[in-house]
Amino acid sequence: MRIKVVGPCASGKTMLATRLRSLGYDARSAAQDHSYVPDMWQRISPPDMLIYLDLTLETAHKRGRNSTGWNQAYLDEQHLRLRHAREHCDLYLPTDGLTEEEVLSRALSFVQQWE
Repeated sequence: MRIKVVGPCASGKTMLATRLRSLGYDARSAAQDHSYVPDMWQRISPPDMLIYLDLTLETAHKRGRNSTGWNQAYLDEQHLRLRHAREHCDLYLPTDGLTEEEVLSRALSFVQQWE
């Protein structure tokens, strides 16, 4: 099963994809948000499962993202670019208030139910 992890938080996507791969799943994160191109995937190799990790601006600032240009306009732009993924994902997971282990646990539980 091919799993693609997308969303506005690069570290969260990377962590989840890495942890899922360590458990034997073929999971990849979108290197950049604009790398989610549904038309390309439909022609080449669409993922079997699309997981969208989301966060709010407040959470981004708590994680220290304010020094790298995070503001509401930037987050809104990312959500706009990823609108198709957000609307058509198999698992939409808001990560606010969740630890990495909780994100992994919820995603893994969903993936295992899918199998």
